[in-house]
Amino acid sequence: MRTAPGKYLIEKTRPLACEDRALSWLLTISTLLLMLVFLAGTIWNFHWTGKLVCSVAFALLAGRMFVIYHDHQHRAILTKSVAADVLMTLYGLYMLAPASIWKRSHNYHHKNNSKLFSSSIGSYPIMTVQKFIIATPAEQRSYLLVRHPVTILLGYLTMFAWGMCIGSFLVNPRKHIDSLFAILLHICAYV
Repeated sequence: MRTAPGKYLIEKTRPLACEDRALSWLLTISTLLLMLVFLAGTIWNFHWTGKLVCSVAFALLAGRMFVIYHDHQHRAILTKSVAADVLMTLYGLYMLAPASIWKRSHNYHHKNNSKLFSSSIGSYPIMTVQKFIIATPAEQRSYLLVRHPVTILLGYLTMFAWGMCIGSFLVNPRKHIDSLFAILLHICAYV
């Protein structure tokens, strides 16, 4: 008798659900070290093409590290490690995705992914054509503004600096003090 496709998939992937802790650390540390190498190349390279290549490589590695951060925040890797907790807390501050607001907004995202109602921080709202038509003009403008390509292009300011850090801190300063630290870190880096 054949098992159901969902059950079959779970059975086949079960061996992959166990973490290889040494591999997790190897990937984390090597990604961070390569990020530092390419950051140095971006800063100290004399020719603009070298700066460009290094900055693109750095951005790709920052994306890879964000995936590692994401998995750590879900407690899928490097659990019960004080060193990993400190490292990921610092990385979250650097990426303007501090742990307190990341957990709240990302857990909301997982519970409500693609549902047709208001979004939370870190998500973009979804409206059907019918819902858009019956929305008030103010709701339509708000929806179009949030989903506008310029708003998305300026995600550093709109989603991360404002949404993840400043907004969350203003709403609940005690709970999101790490959001203030993240903003201060970025202000100090640019001053």
